[in-house]
Amino acid sequence: MPSLPKEKFLFSELQKKLFYIIPEKWQSIYLYASVIDIGNRKTTGEMFFYYIPKGIIKKKPINGYEIPSLFNIDEEDFSKLITDLYNTLKKLRLLSIKAQKKRWTNINITIENNVFRVEYGFEDLQNSSYDSYERHVIWRYNYFEQDIESLGKNDKKIIKKYLEDMKFHKPLKKEYYTENIYDIPIKNIVDFEKTLSVDEAIAQSKKTEVKEKKGLKNLFKKKNSQIDNSKKEFENQLLKFK
Repeated sequence: MPSLPKEKFLFSELQKKLFYIIPEKWQSIYLYASVIDIGNRKTTGEMFFYYIPKGIIKKKPINGYEIPSLFNIDEEDFSKLITDLYNTLKKLRLLSIKAQKKRWTNINITIENNVFRVEYGFEDLQNSSYDSYERHVIWRYNYFEQDIESLGKNDKKIIKKYLEDMKFHKPLKKEYYTENIYDIPIKNIVDFEKTLSVDEAIAQSKKTEVKEKKGLKNLFKKKNSQIDNSKKEFENQLLKFK
């Protein structure tokens, strides 16, 4: 799908927001979001994103919503950044509707090898046979080439149903946009070039607050209790918006 100057500006904003949110060196980023019209000019939707850390050894994808617990970042402030990211996607969709009459319902964004790739989907998600959780499972299966046998019983059932459905349905309509991006220094929530002390992190976040995120509260709060890593596998992996 051809891109307008205003859309390219929003693409640039999306890249900056994603780069800022991810607090360590990465080799690729994957994002999915939906924006579904539900009447009276209201929408609903979902968003999830993953990144693969940079390293010599191939690493597993990191769920973006686990960043606060993994890096000791305030969850409320992080949620504001996520909401801002989703609102930028909504602006992109509104622009597509007004300028190009393209009412996409979902978007996939991939950033890897200095290439920014956008995939627009036009499925009728409001009447879809799959709910948010099932779409998430299917997306993970497709994008990360998961072995079906490694999945849990419920997820395996979802994928088997999906594969069976694909036998009787033609591939759904998609449109694409791709652009090269420059390999530039990336500013983000934390300084991944070194290990920060709490005091250093606080000082850095204050500078960021003045320069880029006016009015944003301190991103780092020292926790007195040990981080709970016993959360269920899919807890907090879907963020829904209205």
